[in-house]
Amino acid sequence: MSSLNKAMIIGNLGQDPEVRYTQNNTAVATLSIATGERYKDGNGEWQERTEWHRVVAWGRTAEVCQQYLTKGSKVYIEGPIQTRQWEDKDGQKRYTTEIKALRMVMLDSSPNSGQGGGGGKPQQQNQGQNQNQGSAQQMSSNVELDSNFDDMDDDLPF
Repeated sequence: MSSLNKAMIIGNLGQDPEVRYTQNNTAVATLSIATGERYKDGNGEWQERTEWHRVVAWGRTAEVCQQYLTKGSKVYIEGPIQTRQWEDKDGQKRYTTEIKALRMVMLDSSPNSGQGGGGGKPQQQNQGQNQNQGSAQQMSSNVELDSNFDDMDDDLPF
């Protein structure tokens, strides 16, 4: 049987994107995105829970994140969940789990709102991938407008 590894989240950036470049000059953006859930507890009182997601975007998508997203920006992210491991300075094994952003859609309505955005319509960033063995990954991408989210409710808890 086949398997599926795909995460889809809508949330807000907790800080501005961090962008760095690989030795091959490929942009890599790290995003911290908060999603929230509102529910009634056993006493009937409303509770809120926030979950933080580490997201990594590569290539042109990373550059678009750096250019248009800021703390508080609302985005849709889609891609696989991956866990990486490395050794720190002391030789200890470290792990991190993150979402690799293969699709990013900016959901803010105005580029001048201080929240990033796409000029009235959500702007979409898709990313095809060409993986090299190792950490350097080259991505090809294109930017297009996407109106699939025009009728989406804005009742997110943040």
